[in-house]
Amino acid sequence: MATAHKDDYPKQDLEQALRIPRLILEQNAGKPCSREEVAAFAGVALTGRFKSEITSCKRYGLLEEDVELTVSGRARAILRPQSNQADMSARRDAIRAAPVIGDIYDYYKSENLPDDQFFRNALIERFGIREERVPDVTRVLMKSLEYAGLLEKHEDHVRVLDPSGGGERDAEVAVDRERASEEDHHEEEDERSTCFVVQPFAEPYGGYFSLIYEPAIEGAGLQAMRADAEIFGTGKIMDQIFAGIREATVLVAELTTRNPNVLYELGLAHALQKPVVLVSNNEGDVPFDLSHIRVIYYDTSDPFWGEKLKGKITDHLKLALEHPDEITFDPTGSG
Repeated sequence: MATAHKDDYPKQDLEQALRIPRLILEQNAGKPCSREEVAAFAGVALTGRFKSEITSCKRYGLLEEDVELTVSGRARAILRPQSNQADMSARRDAIRAAPVIGDIYDYYKSENLPDDQFFRNALIERFGIREERVPDVTRVLMKSLEYAGLLEKHEDHVRVLDPSGGGERDAEVAVDRERASEEDHHEEEDERSTCFVVQPFAEPYGGYFSLIYEPAIEGAGLQAMRADAEIFGTGKIMDQIFAGIREATVLVAELTTRNPNVLYELGLAHALQKPVVLVSNNEGDVPFDLSHIRVIYYDTSDPFWGEKLKGKITDHLKLALEHPDEITFDPTGSG
């Protein structure tokens, strides 16, 4: 799928972008002024760099421009807040308003950010960021989220917070994501390129196979398989499971509920040194022995959790096909 490149993100992080609204408030009593006047307040020439800074302000919704530049209510709420709550709310509104940055936030909110390589690939393939722009987008995103109190850093991962539990842009983002998923297609399907799913069969998890895992796996160009009579037919179930795991190119394991059968099948996969994408809806269901391995977490209270989870599984599977060693457990400890 051809990717449309997106360069319309703000080139300054949110805290940096507040410089110009602050100058207008402090040196012009908050009254509208021209671009030339603002440049004079800053003591710089009205160059391309300064114009880019003005554009960043507008993309965060910090400035409005008709004939002159006007400080927005959002910028005033941040720079001259009447409460801590109003300040943080305005910062977060600015994040969500920013092109690209807001889309990335909406996609990862309530979840851990993936490892660097996975995140880089997602920025390029899913969000249309030019490869050379990835470091800059990452810088702007991380600094802005931190400034807005939307990052929670742990020793081995960074979590993107969603204090509101929802927002007006989620529906639009979900539609875009679904459209992108539908455009992802693969002309060749090799019957040997299978993805074996190990999961609890009790509801609601059993239903996730057709609703989530199968379309996500097909989006990565693989055939989805699991151990049930419909797919394998009659025979010894353990023989079927072992054959499915042995012949699979990659696996997906749903760890939620710590189902003993799932953990047993996961052990078989690790013994065979198969790459496995781990999934869970909470950290508590991930065994301690697996805590060092990357896990995709999902939150069913998010109205678009299913679409998000499908997208992340597809992304992880694609990378697993390119770099299987990155998610393959080496029981010998030599890898």
